[in-house]
Amino acid sequence: MNRKRTPSGFTLIELMIVVAIIGILAAIAIPKFAELIRKSSEGASRGNLGAIRSAMSIYYGDMEGQYPATSAALTLGGKYMTSIPVSKTPNYHTDTASMFQGSIAGGFQDLGGWIYDSVPGDQTYGNIWVDCTHTDTKGLVWTTY
Repeated sequence: MNRKRTPSGFTLIELMIVVAIIGILAAIAIPKFAELIRKSSEGASRGNLGAIRSAMSIYYGDMEGQYPATSAALTLGGKYMTSIPVSKTPNYHTDTASMFQGSIAGGFQDLGGWIYDSVPGDQTYGNIWVDCTHTDTKGLVWTTY
């Protein structure tokens, strides 16, 4: 009984090639995944900004042409919003729901969060922006939203 023995398993070279291919795929996929996470945070901020602006418009209509003196009026009793949503500016500021209120005549604070021009008579009275002067993934400055 002279049987030929067939080798089983993989050679070291084959295993090294597979590991190299997996490493190359991971090197390509991880930065793309990080970029997708950043884009989703930016989209969340834009959506939250739209929600605040919608609540502000409804308040304006209910009060017959008056914007709230403070952003707290939007959350009072939960009629317009239950809470001020978070502003996400990935890679620049921590996520926060804080809102600077006052005139923006001196410029933006660049602290993250939101900025609300609550001074009657200002040209931008009643407007809300993201308080970040950096750019997003599309190259647009956050304060231009």
